Amino acid sequence: MMAMPEQAALCFPLLVNTSCIRTTRPPSVAALSYMLLSAIILITFTLNLLVIISISHFKQLRTPTNLLLLSLAASDFLVGFLMLFQLFLLDGCWFFGDVMCVVYYILDYVITSASIGSMVLISVDRYVAICDPLHYPIKVTQIRVQICVFLCWSASLVFHCLCFFDALKQPGKFNTCVGECVIVVTYAVGMTDLFFSFIGPLTVIVVLYMRVFVVAVSKVRAMRSHVGIVTLRGTTVKSSELKAARTLGVVVVVFIACIMPYFCIAISGQDVALNASSSAFIICLFYFNSCLNPLIYAIFYPWFRKSIKLIVTLQILKPDSSQARIM
Repeated sequence: MMAMPEQAALCFPLLVNTSCIRTTRPPSVAALSYMLLSAIILITFTLNLLVIISISHFKQLRTPTNLLLLSLAASDFLVGFLMLFQLFLLDGCWFFGDVMCVVYYILDYVITSASIGSMVLISVDRYVAICDPLHYPIKVTQIRVQICVFLCWSASLVFHCLCFFDALKQPGKFNTCVGECVIVVTYAVGMTDLFFSFIGPLTVIVVLYMRVFVVAVSKVRAMRSHVGIVTLRGTTVKSSELKAARTLGVVVVVFIACIMPYFCIAISGQDVALNASSSAFIICLFYFNSCLNPLIYAIFYPWFRKSIKLIVTLQILKPDSSQARIM
C-alpha cells in the first residue's frame, strides 16, 4: 500500500529505482502556478508577435531604431517558446531527454545574450541620436544596424556553443537520476560568460545612458523656450528623439531589474551547477521581462497602438496597407 504514493511522486513511475522525485504542491497552488505561467506565455507570444508584424509590415516603421526593437522582440518571442518548458519544470521533472536539455540551456543563454546585445545596440543608438544628432543619419543606417544585429546573434550562438561543447559531447553526464536536467559550467567558463554577457554589456549600457541622461536633461530645459526642436551647442535634437530616449530608458531599466538576479546566482563556488528545477523562479523572472517590453511600447508608443488596431481589424490584408501612415 505504501508503494503507490512513492511511485506517484516520481517523474517516471515505471523507473522506481532511477527516476527523480517529482515536486509535490497543493492542488490549488499547482493550478494557480500553471494558470499564471500560461497567461504570461500567451501574452508574451501575442504582444511580441504584434511588434514583429508591425515593424516588418509597415514601411514607415522600418527605421534603424525600430530594427533594434525588432531584434529585441524576436528574442522576447523566442523566450515565450522557452517558457513552455517551464510549465513542465514546475514539477521538477524534465521529460525531453538529455540532448534537448543541453539544447534548451544553449538556447536560453543565446537568447539571453542576444537580448542584452540588443540593449547595448539600443543604448548606442540613443547615445548617437541625442549626443551627436547632426551625424546620426550618417552613422546609424539600416545596413549598419542589420549587420550589427546579425553579428550580435551570430556571436552569441557561436560563443555559447563553444561554452557547452563538452555538454553536447556527453549529454546527461551530470544527471543523478532520470528526469533531471543539470548542466555544470566550469568556473572559468562561467566567469567568461558573466563578463561578456552581463558585466561588460551592463557597464556599456549604464555609461551610455548616464551620458544620454545628462545631455537630455540639459536639452529638455532648453525646450522651455523652443517648442518641438531643441538647439544646444550648434546641434538640433527633435523632441521625438528625447521621448524615444525616455521610453527606451524605461525598457533598459526594467530589463536590468529582471535579469540582475539571474546573473547574481550565476557564479557560486568553484563550479556553477545550474539545475533547471531549482532555478525556475529566477529564470521565470528574466522571462517575465519579455512580457513587459511590448506593454511598455503600448504605453509610450502611439504608433504601436495604431498598428495593433490595423492588425487586429485585419486592415493589413488590404492592398498597399504597408504604405499606411503610422507615425
